Amino acid sequence: MSPDPTPPRSDDGRLLWSRSEELTGFEALMWRVEADPRMRSTVVLVETLDREPDWERFVAATDWASRVVPRFRERIVTPFLGAGTPHWALDPDFDLHYHLRHLALPDGAGTPGLFTLAEQLAMTPLDPSRPLWEATLVGGLPDGGAALLFKLSHVLSDGMGLAQLLAGLHSRTREPMTDKPQPPPPEAAPRGLPGEVARQVRSDIGLVGGAARSLLGVAATLVRPDHAVRDAAAYLVSAARVLSPPPAPPLPVLAHRSPSWRFRTLDVPFADLRAAGKSVGGSVNDAYVAGLLGAFRRYSERRGEPLPPDRLMPVTLPVSIRREEHEPGGNHFAPARLSAPVGIVDPAARVIDVRRRMKVALGEPALESVEIVSAWLARLPGAVVANLGGGATRSNDLQASNIPGLREDAYLAGARILRSYPFAPLPGCAAMIAMVTHGDTCCVAANLDAASFTDLAGFEQDLADGFAEVLALGAGA
Repeated sequence: MSPDPTPPRSDDGRLLWSRSEELTGFEALMWRVEADPRMRSTVVLVETLDREPDWERFVAATDWASRVVPRFRERIVTPFLGAGTPHWALDPDFDLHYHLRHLALPDGAGTPGLFTLAEQLAMTPLDPSRPLWEATLVGGLPDGGAALLFKLSHVLSDGMGLAQLLAGLHSRTREPMTDKPQPPPPEAAPRGLPGEVARQVRSDIGLVGGAARSLLGVAATLVRPDHAVRDAAAYLVSAARVLSPPPAPPLPVLAHRSPSWRFRTLDVPFADLRAAGKSVGGSVNDAYVAGLLGAFRRYSERRGEPLPPDRLMPVTLPVSIRREEHEPGGNHFAPARLSAPVGIVDPAARVIDVRRRMKVALGEPALESVEIVSAWLARLPGAVVANLGGGATRSNDLQASNIPGLREDAYLAGARILRSYPFAPLPGCAAMIAMVTHGDTCCVAANLDAASFTDLAGFEQDLADGFAEVLALGAGA
């Protein structure tokens, strides 16, 4: 489905997207955990285009976007003497020239060469002293095509927030729009040491207030003393499940980890995937996860590690915990941890079992406790945070995400966007696979650890076969 709603605009035409200067606890945690280079939260969105946009028009469009969304001109600032939490502030030396790149692929490189370039860009760290994004326009694709490689830190936004942003920035026409708002560049209000101290005090009060509100929610159960102990105990048990790795052991075939990323893609018809899930009472997401599990089962078997029917594997899926009071943008998600049924051969039974397990994970009373815990963990020393964060994610074989996209035609500086592949970061797990719906196509983007997957071509075929067996459910319905 399309991201809804599109972020509203202020009176001067700016998108009301990620306006708060405060990092949430989870964002601060993601930022601090990058003390370990393997935990970098770089995202690369690859948009393929039907033709190469005019460079000057593309530069002007990007400058406009940085005025409409001031976050594109902001960097993360470390507090005075390193005490307290980092926050967003306008970069006084913002230089659009630094953030935009233009190059052409060598003759014959084609689409494989594009994704090799995207891998290399993703593994190159962003400059933490500047706004956390870069955009590279790539020409030289077959039939006069081109691509945009939009690289950003996950600290800027989760997938839902990024979908909201693109819905507000992408054009719906190939021709230039002459009536769009033209806000001036944002200006920073001067703030010295007293202002920084006041900002930190407000942040600390907000942290304590958030914890207090959670405690009050638990205390409210005391209105019914006969339920209080039972409900409190159930919440604590739920929190233990949410904050602990799934009990399923990792697959032996994926045991090794490295800092090297490799990208693979797959296009899946949205209508077919929806029909497959519906045929057995499941959703698009259930069918998506079942297709991924089929690929992992096939890969393990082909690499000499056949799996018994009752074999489970550790999987994490980010789920939105956005509420009405949350502004568009930013990060508002929690990890739903699954012991996923990778050993089930029958695709129908696998979809049904995934749906059952997802209902349990989404029904955890303490799912939102991740935000509270993250805010406190972010106050620990960087090395400690990195060690804790790495330990929590390295136990995963797969992190999978399903992101809403644009169902209507969209354009970038006159070029029509054909496909959109969201390569999310690989924080210690063997695979991070994300799917975004673009038009009638589900664009599956797999970020794979090169040490975990020693047969990339084989897994690419396993991925196609895993989805084919699930899609066949809809064809037979």
